[in-house]
Amino acid sequence: MRHFGHIAPEERQRLFYREPCVFTADSPARVLAAALGATLYSPATRPHLADDVVKQAGRGVVSMVLCLEDSIDDAEVVGAEENLVRQFADLAGRPETDRLPLLFVRVREPGQIPDLVRRLGASVRLLSGFVLPKFTEERGVPFMEALAAAESASGRRLFAMPVLESPGLLYLESRRETLEGISRVVDKYRDRVLALRLGVTDFCSAYGLRRAPDMTAYDVQIVASVIADVVNMLGRSDGTGFTVTGPVWEYFRVQERMFKPQLRRSPFQEGEVEDLRQALIEHDLDGLLREIALDRANGLLGKTCIHPSHVPAVHALSVVSHEEYSDAQDILRPERGGGGVLRSAYTNKMNEVKPHRAWAERTLQRAEVFGVANEDIGFVELLAAALPA
Repeated sequence: MRHFGHIAPEERQRLFYREPCVFTADSPARVLAAALGATLYSPATRPHLADDVVKQAGRGVVSMVLCLEDSIDDAEVVGAEENLVRQFADLAGRPETDRLPLLFVRVREPGQIPDLVRRLGASVRLLSGFVLPKFTEERGVPFMEALAAAESASGRRLFAMPVLESPGLLYLESRRETLEGISRVVDKYRDRVLALRLGVTDFCSAYGLRRAPDMTAYDVQIVASVIADVVNMLGRSDGTGFTVTGPVWEYFRVQERMFKPQLRRSPFQEGEVEDLRQALIEHDLDGLLREIALDRANGLLGKTCIHPSHVPAVHALSVVSHEEYSDAQDILRPERGGGGVLRSAYTNKMNEVKPHRAWAERTLQRAEVFGVANEDIGFVELLAAALPA
């Protein structure tokens, strides 16, 4: 699979200076963590789940979570598990298994992990891992032990994606202790932790809050403070950190706006796609675009998505611009190892070699999986190309 692999090769050639790489479920963890992109969630109760997975793969989705937790009623769990096993068997019998997204299952309890792996049988080869809800040190250890046991029993590499969403993480008086506990667990099982996910909806719930469609998670200060502390402790670039993914965007279509649209007209006028701008505004995706940009500015990569319409926006804004790529390459040239300051090739900024090194390394990692846009290509062209026909 590859990002933007669903569009024609000649169109990719027009868009990209360096095309996204090809990767598989067996690629190195560092590649998969960066490549998750827009991780699309789907309830495991859906009767045509296998068809849905194939359909979304054809639209550019490269990672999906099939959910047995909050997206379904408590009374539906047994039936959802049975459906999940049937749908995996269906997928395993299809010819296009090499083009399926990375598939994860969001469970409720540790015991579900070895049980589901056993019941999946040979179709476990399509499973990349599990999403672990309300992850704390106390809850995390049994989850990780169950994952390790299931991996050993199945012979299949299985990753964990813990979801950080517990009240203990939100409350100021317990936040540091909770973060330290989580850090101990994920560090112990570092090889099995693919990424950390943020459960912002649960954070808001603890205070009876819900952000409006014209506000981002970063406008809700109590949520923004948690994101900052999670990245501070668990997202460092010194080799101790993990990939931390962006929070879910809850809205599909705006009903009534209080604030002006957040998308400037000029990028769309230059590309002569004003209709696209209006469609994004009508479907309330201008707020999503702003939140994606703020995710990256705050150290997050990828995003939890609950609607397919969000996926192209996440991926278009994940592509590395030609300017970013040029700066990153200049900073990482071997002869710059001693540091110093140099003017960028675009002559619009100064690149400081030592302070910007970690940024440059992360940028090249993103460039590997999402590609580098051609010099005259912006996110509008990438978004227009990524949208389903």
